[in-house]
Amino acid sequence: MKFTLSWLKEHLDTSASLSEIVETLTRIGLEVEYVHDPAAQLKDFTIARVVEAKPHPNADRLRVCMVDTGSGAPVQVVCGAPNARTGMKSVFSAPGTYIPGKKITLGKGVIRGVESLGMLCSSAELELSNDHEGIIDLPEDAPVGAVYAQWAGLDDPIIEINLTPNRPDAAGVYGVARDLAAAELGVLKTKDILPVEGKFPCPIGVTLDFNGEDKHLAPFFGLRLVRGVKNGPSPAWLQARLREIGLRPINALVDITNFLTFDRARPLHVFDAKKVKGDLVVRRAKRGETLLALDGRTYELDESMVVICDDNGPESLAGVMGGEASGCDDSTTDVLIETALWDPMNIAHTGRKLGIVTDARYRFERGVDPAFALAGIELATQLVLEFCGGEPSELTLAGAVPREPRVIGFPWSEINRLAGIDVEPARATVILQRLGFTVAKCGDDDARITVPSWRPDIEGKADIVEEVVRMIGVDNVPSTPLPRTDGVASPVLTMMQKRARNARRALAGQGLVEAVTWSFVSKERAEAFGGGKPSLALANPIAADLSDMRPSLLPGLVAAAGRNAARGLGDQNLFEVGQIFFDAAETGQRLAAAGVRRGLAGAGRHWSAPAREAGAFDAKADAMALLHSLGVAAGGLQIVSGGPAWFHPGRSATLQFGPKTIVGHFGELHPRALKIIDVEGPVAAFELILDALPAPKAKPTKIKPKLDISDLQPVSRDFAFIVDRASPAGDLVKAAQGADRTLIADVAVFDLYEGKGVPEGKKSIGLAVTLQPREKTLTDAEIEAVAQKIVAEAEKKCGATLRG
Repeated sequence: MKFTLSWLKEHLDTSASLSEIVETLTRIGLEVEYVHDPAAQLKDFTIARVVEAKPHPNADRLRVCMVDTGSGAPVQVVCGAPNARTGMKSVFSAPGTYIPGKKITLGKGVIRGVESLGMLCSSAELELSNDHEGIIDLPEDAPVGAVYAQWAGLDDPIIEINLTPNRPDAAGVYGVARDLAAAELGVLKTKDILPVEGKFPCPIGVTLDFNGEDKHLAPFFGLRLVRGVKNGPSPAWLQARLREIGLRPINALVDITNFLTFDRARPLHVFDAKKVKGDLVVRRAKRGETLLALDGRTYELDESMVVICDDNGPESLAGVMGGEASGCDDSTTDVLIETALWDPMNIAHTGRKLGIVTDARYRFERGVDPAFALAGIELATQLVLEFCGGEPSELTLAGAVPREPRVIGFPWSEINRLAGIDVEPARATVILQRLGFTVAKCGDDDARITVPSWRPDIEGKADIVEEVVRMIGVDNVPSTPLPRTDGVASPVLTMMQKRARNARRALAGQGLVEAVTWSFVSKERAEAFGGGKPSLALANPIAADLSDMRPSLLPGLVAAAGRNAARGLGDQNLFEVGQIFFDAAETGQRLAAAGVRRGLAGAGRHWSAPAREAGAFDAKADAMALLHSLGVAAGGLQIVSGGPAWFHPGRSATLQFGPKTIVGHFGELHPRALKIIDVEGPVAAFELILDALPAPKAKPTKIKPKLDISDLQPVSRDFAFIVDRASPAGDLVKAAQGADRTLIADVAVFDLYEGKGVPEGKKSIGLAVTLQPREKTLTDAEIEAVAQKIVAEAEKKCGATLRG
């Protein structure tokens, strides 16, 4: 919502400065996002007269000007503008002035051997237009020495506020002024809007064609014909107002409706009466109907949308946008002015479905003031008669304006109960009355408060407390600490909250960067990662590519890595902890942690190590580090080759505690899944379901053993076993570990070989076994005995034979 300071002062009698107004707006809940004050950046530019302009002695296209700045003797300026001439008045900037159009600070200079002590400026250099062909040529009556911005009327700041959806009343300048007046920053200027006397009956009728259930879609519709108008450009002041807030003036009739939309938060629409055939009918659209709108696009309509029709069909999309066929132009002589009330939810649904964003939709979907519907068309009629002339008809009305005010019983003690501040009822009454509420006293502590028609967001007692508090100032609400209980406070985090927090810390420690992605993905991506169930499709998605609840964190993370790579950041290491969705049931929502690595592993390009791309084992390391940080015992963890369809079948694995307790997967993603997301691979990833991990025991049966470091030298022995090619190396490792759990401290795979010397269908696995004696140094016989046990266990458990 944008407006200028002068526009605000049309409705607010105040002597407050710009900074006071901006501070107050934010304090009362109308947050100021941006203030543009042209006078601030043009304060050093003054009006000057060129006393003499003569050719430059060393350059054909330059002129040497003596300039009277009004502050003493004339100064010499070298100017290259073709229109620089003796006697003209222009805009001067002295050395030290910042030139916004050039983004430089002007200094003294010597141009082709001639000193220049300033600059005569073009409109482009002041960022007033794109005209840089010549310097600004001012009229003869421009006062020399005056600040140019003030003389030219460029000292009107533009204020932009960020409206929350519950404040439709502040979508007009008048509503903003009312709030500032309630905050004691001035006096609201009120002026009665008198009805316009109709000279003849309106020849065009209106019908609201709805059944009983649909009457809420258009409870009221009003129409007036003004004939004999002379349409054309609107007055200069109105065009200036619209331009300052970023709107393009079109013609007087259209500009009036745009002006009232921002001035009074009252959207209206005008039809060229001669282009309307027959009476108007307001109804639901029919499937297959289309509308060529004012933006030049043709929209396909359906039964959920409300349209205004004549005998030719739809002429306007109710509350959203008018049609081009009945639009007003310079040839319009008879104009129909429309005022209406529409259902906010239906307007929002229509605008979102068609992708149309207009100032009218912005206000109607939040709720306009129903009591101003008639006053709005009267005010519009007055402006049409003033700017365009003509003769008005009587009003044609259909339906009725809702006139049932909301009355809330309110105990004054509620302010202290909810906000913790003591406010005298008399003071609170004054605040509410300034905001337009009617307060009737019912007792010492009770009142009946009538909500004004322009505040659809006020529904209960808490809303009234909010109105009082925001006017008093949230800064005045005392800070009251919660009472401190005796002793140590009980834990407040659940196990899953702790896991989520610890998972973020652990993955960040692995060198991954946290990302937060959408909980929605496209249908195609959901299906590619195991989702896409109809029960998880959104009924009203915010975008076509965000249509389904995500079945995995990986689509969002991979897409984020791809976007970063497209911007030159090829090496991506990202993680996320968040919710995923398996079905619509309560148990279908799970907490997951996932990470992706794309590009070079480790430190990336570095002289200390050869560069290599991240792979499945990098993802495995991340997953195992996460399990370790969460305190999950890895003793019963099984790593089974292969994963779901979105992982590469030969470069992935499943993490499980038995076949029925799958806790996650890791590996490289399948090229088919990457193609759907449009990301180049390879991409290594893992995903763990934190809900599926075993919970820690409430009362541990074993205490953590004390640190035991032997003083004796460990012994290492290597073994090479021949096993079936399909036999997992992990099974062989477990068999070797079980041979003697007292002496065997570690077993690691150091070699895998297939080829010459190994039978077909077999492979050779090399194990390094570390023996750690505890009581005495091992003899050769004792070492040999342990070795025999290892060979026997490997043969028994895995069918392995010692390689010769």
